Amino acid sequence: MTQRIDYNATSPELVKKFVEFSLLTHKGTIETTIIDLINIRASQINGCAFCVDMHSKEATIHGERPLRLYHIAVWRESTLFSPRERAALEWTEALTTLPPHGVPQATFNAVREELSEKELSDLTFCVMAINAWNRVSVGFASVPGSMDKAYGLTRANLS
Repeated sequence: MTQRIDYNATSPELVKKFVEFSLLTHKGTIETTIIDLINIRASQINGCAFCVDMHSKEATIHGERPLRLYHIAVWRESTLFSPRERAALEWTEALTTLPPHGVPQATFNAVREELSEKELSDLTFCVMAINAWNRVSVGFASVPGSMDKAYGLTRANLS
């Protein structure tokens, strides 16, 4: 499979600004471990092979344990995630799938028990960013692993 459009070359200014936005989400109140988890979970839901590959490698570089990576798809049944991580994963799923009548109040209440208003707001922007990247990568058929060298992901030793 080859990528349909090289969006980096075709829309460089938009990509540059969106990369800036994405990097800014990493400077908020949400720790890298949780950002890694939500990036992988949203990408799984959206069927984005490029992003699942990329963010699994990033998480490995950040020190994430392999077993936790394997459990992200079944986080509700797993005992490997903290209440804060579970809340972030629940919010990620709610915003990624967007139920017909919006996010249920019960979901919001459960997440708010673990996250402050600022944390929940910052997390929401993190979820927005990964969902947008998923749409670009799925739409243009980005090839998993094709940017490993450029992004420094070969350090994960997962090729």
